[in-house]
Amino acid sequence: MDKRIFHVLLIIVVGLLVYSNTFNVPFHFDDINNIVANYKLKDLTNFWPPSGSRWLGYLTFALNYYFGELNVTGYHIVNLTIHIFNASLIYWLVVLTLRVLKYQRVKVSEYQSSEDSDTMTLEHSATSLIALFSALLFVSHPIQTQAVTYIVQRFTSLATMFYLLSLIMYIKWRESRGQRAEGKEQKIENRKLHATRYTLYAVSLVSAVLAMKTKETSFTLPIIIVLYEFMFFEGNIKKRILYLLPLLFAMLIIPLSLIGIDKPIGDVIGEMREVSQETEQISRWSYLFTQFRVIVTYTRLLAFPINQNFDYDYTVYHSFLNPNVFLSFLFLLLIFGFGIYLSYSKRYKLYATRLTAFGIFWFFITLSVESSIIPIRDVINEHRLYLPSIGLVVAFTTSVFYVLQFIGSRRRFAVFYSVPTLIIFMALITITLSIAAYQRNTVWKDAVSLWGDAAAKSPNKARPNYELGVAYGKLGDENAFYYMKKAKQLNAPFFYKAMNLAENYRKQRRFDEAIKEYQRILKTNPTQPKIRNNLGLVYYEKGLLGEAVKEYGEAIKLDPKLSVAHYNLGLIYFDMGLIKEAIKEYREAIMLDPQDPEPHAQLGIAYTAIGLLDDAVVEFKNALKINPQHANAKNSLDYVLSLKKN
Repeated sequence: MDKRIFHVLLIIVVGLLVYSNTFNVPFHFDDINNIVANYKLKDLTNFWPPSGSRWLGYLTFALNYYFGELNVTGYHIVNLTIHIFNASLIYWLVVLTLRVLKYQRVKVSEYQSSEDSDTMTLEHSATSLIALFSALLFVSHPIQTQAVTYIVQRFTSLATMFYLLSLIMYIKWRESRGQRAEGKEQKIENRKLHATRYTLYAVSLVSAVLAMKTKETSFTLPIIIVLYEFMFFEGNIKKRILYLLPLLFAMLIIPLSLIGIDKPIGDVIGEMREVSQETEQISRWSYLFTQFRVIVTYTRLLAFPINQNFDYDYTVYHSFLNPNVFLSFLFLLLIFGFGIYLSYSKRYKLYATRLTAFGIFWFFITLSVESSIIPIRDVINEHRLYLPSIGLVVAFTTSVFYVLQFIGSRRRFAVFYSVPTLIIFMALITITLSIAAYQRNTVWKDAVSLWGDAAAKSPNKARPNYELGVAYGKLGDENAFYYMKKAKQLNAPFFYKAMNLAENYRKQRRFDEAIKEYQRILKTNPTQPKIRNNLGLVYYEKGLLGEAVKEYGEAIKLDPKLSVAHYNLGLIYFDMGLIKEAIKEYREAIMLDPQDPEPHAQLGIAYTAIGLLDDAVVEFKNALKINPQHANAKNSLDYVLSLKKN
């Protein structure tokens, strides 16, 4: 078997083993809004023509739904396939890069003892070994579990796939420019090579576009390609800039996707400011200072992946002079400075230095979108390391190989060094990471285990305690109230925690406690229409229809565009026999939120009640178009069609 085929098979096997316990992991947290409750995914026609900044990622979820609806196994198979393919692309990237450097005749052997057979053996096999273990460390590292097991983070892994593919195709294209055929068939062969070169460049450009239509972190791709061009290739500067211009223009895709292309320049500037600040709770400077500390945490997680957490309780720093911030900045500056030193140093001409430097630069550049001056509500998330980690993994693997090779080249240490020793060392690291990743994946098995782990590690943060309470609530477990009350105490200003405590009382039919909780919230938040609506729902379920109508009416006064209040009011009117009033409210709800299938289905039922069967069929079909699995609409449509036949 070809060595490289064996290596790729090994990568696949390790990936499958590490994630073999994830195929039944349920949807979690952001999966609900982005996948489960996202009705746009139910119809593939919603994805043509392409639009939106994450169009491709959502399209893959829509395809998952088309073939398997909400069966989580299919989603996990796709996520894992992407992850393993990414590891294989890393293998390819390292092989190509080391080959490019070898073509430039910068050889390790200049600094080796020619008499050391073990060292010479390593020089011969270094390329494939560095590539293999870079890929294995990536595919097995526990830090990647959030980007792979957490279904919605396919945005991250899929963008990384096209990111890597674009860079690899660019490298292949640049390599091909040096190829020339010889002999009688020279002209024909050169024409073929010319066509191949254009194909490679086109694939690189298309991959860049697809990456940018998957996730905003791909904005840095052209910068990485420019860096690679000037670190690893040579040539006429004007021609090289010409090569890069189309890729640099591709950087416009993300901002234009976010703000649109048909707006006045003033609106564009204003919206650019908005889309570059996901939250106003943290200033740009505070976010930047905090990120210095966060990036150090990221490096620690890569080196020692312990105490991983789905929801970190992380301190936000407001001063650069804070010792934690300043020392973190110095540490990062030292790493970045070391990268610059390696890229320009003439002291060692090992080609490992440039690859290591490139890995360091990759880490910082790819982190820059989410770890700079664009404030994001959650200052730290493990999936943000997925793309940046490639740089440090490659830098680490390359450094280990060549540091040990350098030691082995010294006669007095040679007895302790051999290729098998090095392979065993790297294999032990891979096995350790694999076990840790497998164990980390067990945390994702259900909502209670995931949020229980997060609440234990972030005991003073409201969200994990609240989400754990919700998870227990769905099981009917009394622990729900403990964690919801704790969340409310930890984060009193956010009334929605208390709101959901009341909602949990409602679900358990503890109506008096739910009413009391909602009324308590209304004392401090009297102008919140959603609270009025939810209180109306409690009254409705308790049978107090008059009180329910009053609360829904108050909700609509506070927010006439609150579609759910119109819908709920329509339900009560229907129960009271006020069909015309119910139809009016259902129509209003549909006008405000045409993508909600419930008002369509209920409007169809109301039409059926007054004999408008054709109109009822239209509404049931509208509901099914939005959600093909809507049981009520499906059954009602069958019933109406049978009535029409009779």
